[in-house]
Amino acid sequence: MKYLFVDSATANLVVAIIIDNEVKYFFNEETGKDMSAMIMPVINEAFSLTGIKPKDIDKIFAVNGPGSFTGIRVGLTFAKTMAWSLKIPVVPISSLELIASGTPSDNNIALIDARRGYVYAGGYDKDLNNIYPDKHILLADIKEKGSFISYDPLNAIKPEIDVLKVVKKHESEKGINPHKLNPKYLKMTEAEEKLKNND
Repeated sequence: MKYLFVDSATANLVVAIIIDNEVKYFFNEETGKDMSAMIMPVINEAFSLTGIKPKDIDKIFAVNGPGSFTGIRVGLTFAKTMAWSLKIPVVPISSLELIASGTPSDNNIALIDARRGYVYAGGYDKDLNNIYPDKHILLADIKEKGSFISYDPLNAIKPEIDVLKVVKKHESEKGINPHKLNPKYLKMTEAEEKLKNND
């Protein structure tokens, strides 16, 4: 089986191609605001170096958040377009699960800075079971004990993500209609918050 993995929810762009349970291509670098300019060249490189074509992909695993509103949309737009045009199943993945994936602990709390003292947080055990549901919360309000893991400072361990582990956990899932692949923001956008406050 041939799988494509795409994550653009944080400042780090992650692209991987997995063939028969082996990671044949892996890219994980901080791109910051260049996410939209970087994603296509990286994906093109992934296909070029592995010698396969987009139509050869059996399933797409796409991170749908939480994280950067703009970043999430970049990856999901690509995944939805490819999945729809080539009739490839697409499976949504939590960015927090991916962040927690490489730490062999029974209580990993993945964090993404959501500004103003807030974070996106989710707790996962070593088998990637979601033991502390993903949420938007004040960092100071997290009472769970465990290893804090994050790309952002937040006094946390830097993640060593394990894309293959995440894919193996979800590979039996059938996937969803690409039109139903939506961002999982966990909070309202600033525009939505302003509208709500003006009501």
